[in-house]
Amino acid sequence: MHKRVLVATDLSEASSKVMEQMNFLACLGSREAVLMHCVNVRDVGALTEQLKIELNKSLEEQKKILETQGFQVETELVLGLPHMEIHRIAEEKECSLIVVGSHGRNVLLRAATLGGVAFEVVHNSTLPVLVIRLKVIMENECKTCRIACENMTHHLLYVTDFSRTAEEAFSYVERIVEAGARRITLLHVQDRLRVKEYLEDFNRIDRARLEKLRDQLLARGAEEVSMEIPHGDPGEEIVKCSREWDVSLIVMGSQGRSHTHEIFLGSVSKEVVRRATVPVLLIPAKRITPP
Repeated sequence: MHKRVLVATDLSEASSKVMEQMNFLACLGSREAVLMHCVNVRDVGALTEQLKIELNKSLEEQKKILETQGFQVETELVLGLPHMEIHRIAEEKECSLIVVGSHGRNVLLRAATLGGVAFEVVHNSTLPVLVIRLKVIMENECKTCRIACENMTHHLLYVTDFSRTAEEAFSYVERIVEAGARRITLLHVQDRLRVKEYLEDFNRIDRARLEKLRDQLLARGAEEVSMEIPHGDPGEEIVKCSREWDVSLIVMGSQGRSHTHEIFLGSVSKEVVRRATVPVLLIPAKRITPP
């Protein structure tokens, strides 16, 4: 699916945990990884030789984590604004997916910037982005970082508004099912601001659409596929359902039927990335090259 992926790291303990989750992409066919660290130009005026030595040493340590999972890895150490450099390197190295870790709001480890960068990457990316959620736990009276979901294929939550971008996201769900995922929930939220008195009609039509998707997944090897059509605010419902149903990965498009980047991405995708407690795989709208 994605032969070469870009993995962004801030070289913290937390980002090392992100490296350990790359076997999820390995099972989907990813074989090459560009492991990059960007020194924020706002924090450091220049890369001194001593700083380069120390940073490259840390990069090599994380590189080994990826190599043990079967990846062919090259490293990139750059100076600039992280979210801009991530996109630049991804394009330059012809990567087809970006992986970032999101530490959430309550991480009190070293001053890592990756959590904030994750939202900037999601907001601007034209490539699929896998945001791996991390959490802080108390261990021996000390705060430490852990992966939110050890097995991302345990229970997939596929979110759809039946747009073309959602269809593209569904192709990822199919591939993950072929790789071994067995439990999937198909979710369509009836936006309370749109459906109003026609809710029953919308539910009937959309349930039939979900049933077709369910049958496709069952044919590909899924064992348990459920369908849910809640009514409410899309962002709130997606986050709520992911927390209540023991979901391990949310898969959704990052632009929907409105075709208005700021409306959908700002109010739904970005909200899900910010508030979800599990990893999120976001698939952007395909770019159309003019003739």
